Amino acid sequence: MFERADAGVAPRIWEVGALCRAIADALEARFNPVAVRGEITGFSRASSGHCYFTLKDGQGQIRCAMFRRAAGVLDFTPRDGELVEVRGRLGVYEARGDLQLIVESLQRAGQGALFEQFLRLKAQLEAEGLFDAARKRPLPAMPRGIGLVTSPGAAALHDVVTALRRRVPHIPVVLVPALVQGAQAPASIVDALSKMYLLAHPKPGLEADLALNLASGTPATPATPPIDVILLVRGGGSIEDLWAFNDERVARAIVQSPVPLVSGVGHETDFTIADFCADLRAPTPTAAAELVAQPRTVWLGALGLLAGRLADGVQRQLDMRHQRLDQAAQRLGRPSGFVGRQQLRLGGLAQRMRHGMLLNKERLAHASQALQVLLPQTLQRNLVQRTDRLERAALRLQLLDPRLVLRRGYALLTDAQGQPVTRPAQVRLGDAVHAQLAEGELDLTVSQRRLL
Repeated sequence: MFERADAGVAPRIWEVGALCRAIADALEARFNPVAVRGEITGFSRASSGHCYFTLKDGQGQIRCAMFRRAAGVLDFTPRDGELVEVRGRLGVYEARGDLQLIVESLQRAGQGALFEQFLRLKAQLEAEGLFDAARKRPLPAMPRGIGLVTSPGAAALHDVVTALRRRVPHIPVVLVPALVQGAQAPASIVDALSKMYLLAHPKPGLEADLALNLASGTPATPATPPIDVILLVRGGGSIEDLWAFNDERVARAIVQSPVPLVSGVGHETDFTIADFCADLRAPTPTAAAELVAQPRTVWLGALGLLAGRLADGVQRQLDMRHQRLDQAAQRLGRPSGFVGRQQLRLGGLAQRMRHGMLLNKERLAHASQALQVLLPQTLQRNLVQRTDRLERAALRLQLLDPRLVLRRGYALLTDAQGQPVTRPAQVRLGDAVHAQLAEGELDLTVSQRRLL
């Protein structure tokens, strides 16, 4: 350590770095670990995550450094002027020769006993499995009803309701009021959660004044849509203000929830036992509301995608039927013996086409009714266009009917082998030919030919 110089003996000459290290060793042996109480001043957080500040009182001050690992577990944001208690190790920053305290833990002054109580309960409940990830449930994508447990006079209520009305005004929100601060708060929260669980799974005889439906402003009744998710929220505050959410009774009530429960207590840096028991922890009450409320625009976009798929499906069916019509039209020029069968087949196709057209009209009408709030003009325009194309296709099919040609005075001539006669050179004088008319048939004999 240090060497004492006897009288008349020249003192040892130190190198600066060696002296700093010797001083640091002396501090380590004499003081560490050390606990200090003082007021924060000059607090700053570097981009690296390390925190730097000075701890002072009326008689002195000391520079402090809190590295990212220790700073990452803070449950609040230190502020200048705040009285705190720190634990750490004294050392010397050799680059500047400064005395500094490396802080390993930091808490508000006077909160040590509460924090130790918090840690004991946290360890107990964690050992019992109340925090297990396996029991956490996913949030419903589209809840039928949202339950809310908080104080009617809290700012958190206004924040949550504002967020829900902005994002999902069509989903009913049911409030069960509770005290969220003070000695009576834990029992009040447990009672409110019990009532909310009855709304999540209604039973006969449920009291009509059990809760308030925020969507209509009327008391909730058994006819209220079932609650699919519950929000337990409160605004920020000191550890004493939030202590009701560190109560064992509240923790055990939370894990009994029949539906997913989101905890939104305090600010982002505040952690309570309720957060660990809930299915999901939100950093703020507003964030809790946003987690359970997908914006309406997301669902409108999904409905638009489904409408597009419906239109594509209708178009594919129309294309398939047009292709079959084209194939049938190509086979219409065969001999008269085949004409009758083709006519029957075309009649069947036309009937199926009409049935398909009516079926598609019904499907489009149902889809239009279902989506009329979202896409009335687009679906109506598409329906008119598809109907018009179907009608034009049916008209083209009718025009291809060979009977229309025969009814205008034409006849289909075939020779003795049943081959169509289209030129005089195909027959000779005296040959027998067969004529198919619109109404009946004739057997003829060639008595004269005129070649063009």
